Amino acid sequence: MAARAVELCVALLYEPASVASITRVLREHGETGELDLGADDVTAMRAAAARLREVLGAATAGEAAALLNRLLAESARAPRLTSHEGSSSWHLHVDSGDDAPWGEWFLTSSAMALAVLLADHQRVPGGLCAAARCGRPFLDVGGGSPRRYCSTRCATRERVAAHRSRTSPTSDT
Repeated sequence: MAARAVELCVALLYEPASVASITRVLREHGETGELDLGADDVTAMRAAAARLREVLGAATAGEAAALLNRLLAESARAPRLTSHEGSSSWHLHVDSGDDAPWGEWFLTSSAMALAVLLADHQRVPGGLCAAARCGRPFLDVGGGSPRRYCSTRCATRERVAAHRSRTSPTSDT
């Protein structure tokens, strides 16, 4: 769910989000059946994405935990197992029901997934791209040094820009 959450955040906040584009992301991450997603749902999901982006941009695990606790306290319900009437395998939900609005589902499920990752890894489960003109959220659950960029492309652009700024001739006039 965490990977889907971050991909949805990017699609909702950085791309021309439409019912079709959000449906595509949901389908790519295993959603089946009739989605019944509308423009109001995309708007609610965009608002949720902005709140989740704050979590990924937190400076410390403590700050991220406080943000996640607030999101869960405001939105989540008691955990429940569902198979969506047998149409999927059993999985955990913390929204109000199988027919909960998409924005509620996205916010609560994503907050829970990010909270589990924070607890498992004891650090913010992602970040915001350090590239000057990007800022997209990314998931970082690997070991080693924390990631700084959302993609290899952004990292390469930043390295090339830094190299050019160091090697560009200066004028003495």
